Amino acid sequence: MGKDFSSALRPAIVMTILFAALLGLAYPLAMTGIGQALFPRQANGSLVRDSTGRVVGSTVVGQAFTADRYFQTRPSAAGKGYDGLASSGSNLGPTSRALVDRVTPDVAKRRGEGVAGAIPADLVTASGSGLDPDLSPAAAMVQAPRIARVRGVSVARVRAIVTAATETSVLGDPHVNVLALNRALDGLRPAPARAPAR
Repeated sequence: MGKDFSSALRPAIVMTILFAALLGLAYPLAMTGIGQALFPRQANGSLVRDSTGRVVGSTVVGQAFTADRYFQTRPSAAGKGYDGLASSGSNLGPTSRALVDRVTPDVAKRRGEGVAGAIPADLVTASGSGLDPDLSPAAAMVQAPRIARVRGVSVARVRAIVTAATETSVLGDPHVNVLALNRALDGLRPAPARAPAR
């Protein structure tokens, strides 16, 4: 009995060590190497840098923009907002009273900003991950009047930025990346003031 146990134990230990080395070390190192060789930008988080080389965000992870001069992202249910360590949705259904209570202040805020008519759902509801970096074009367009007013540019210029930044994927709806929109806004210059008529 003892001999059978020891003869069965040895292959089990060897296989455990072998598969731990293969799947715990070799495979992850190989995938990391392939990712760094073929897709270095994506493998390192799709980071966006400013003109000085400072990281200002990522194209694949959302961040909060709260100033009126910027497009604002959809609410986040991840921790205290856009917390990658607490990524998750709220799991609140459409008939949930907690969802209604959470959405109501966001609807009031959008109305206070001058949004009339239907408010796009992604302006007041969180995404499944809580880290969504994108908005629907409709959610960006309804913010254009506020941004144009604060920045002193025409609504048409702001809407043109949204149109130019709109992307369509094969399997998804059209979307715009909020960080890309806000970086484009920072490149705008206010329209020169007209001289008064004489």
